[in-house]
Amino acid sequence: MKQINKIAVILSCVLSGVTYGADNEIYITQSGATANIDIEQLGISNLIGGLSSSAGSLTPLDLDGTGMTLDINMIGATNKFFGDIWADSFTGNYNFTGSTNLFTIQVDPSNTYGADSSNHQVNVTGTSNTFTLNQGTSALAATLDLDWTIQGSNNTITSNINIDGATNYVDIDGSDNTLTYTGSGVTASAGGYFFLDQTGGSRTFNIQQLSTQDNDWLKIISVGSSGTVCVIQNDQGSSLGC
Repeated sequence: MKQINKIAVILSCVLSGVTYGADNEIYITQSGATANIDIEQLGISNLIGGLSSSAGSLTPLDLDGTGMTLDINMIGATNKFFGDIWADSFTGNYNFTGSTNLFTIQVDPSNTYGADSSNHQVNVTGTSNTFTLNQGTSALAATLDLDWTIQGSNNTITSNINIDGATNYVDIDGSDNTLTYTGSGVTASAGGYFFLDQTGGSRTFNIQQLSTQDNDWLKIISVGSSGTVCVIQNDQGSSLGC
């Protein structure tokens, strides 16, 4: 525990000098279990690196290990958070306030740790943001708990999960939002649960649940006019699409 606390303090000291103002960049690579990392950026055009980054050609945010916790707070516009996370029992809390922000992460795409027992909470207040979260694309994301709370309009949310008993809650309040969700789960021993609660017009929802070895559950509560809703639940059949 002493070593973990030391890592957290060093990160706090190094990052505090660069997380205020515009056009700041953070580069972190962390390997080892039970790390606790807390990052806050305020201003515009800031970047937390990973997934090939950009600007000064950063890369990683790269977190490898088990039992890690990551807290991200980005306050401002045109900020970017990119990350590669290779972890089991991972907790991620992501908070964005502002517009035209970009969030893209992938969790354990090649089954290094298994991507099991993760808990992600994404909170967004703002407009015209783009969010992509892919979990266990080659691994099974067993007992995943993924929650999205979106307050604002013209946001785009994309999520691809190789589910195995995964639970997804999405709460959207605003118009002209687009949600694309695919829960593959081809070899899952447990199905997935997806609950969408949305208020606002001109929405676009594309939802696919593909747990071919188990059951899937879906609940949608939507209030608003106009828009397109496409839902496909496929249990080894041939989909005709929407």
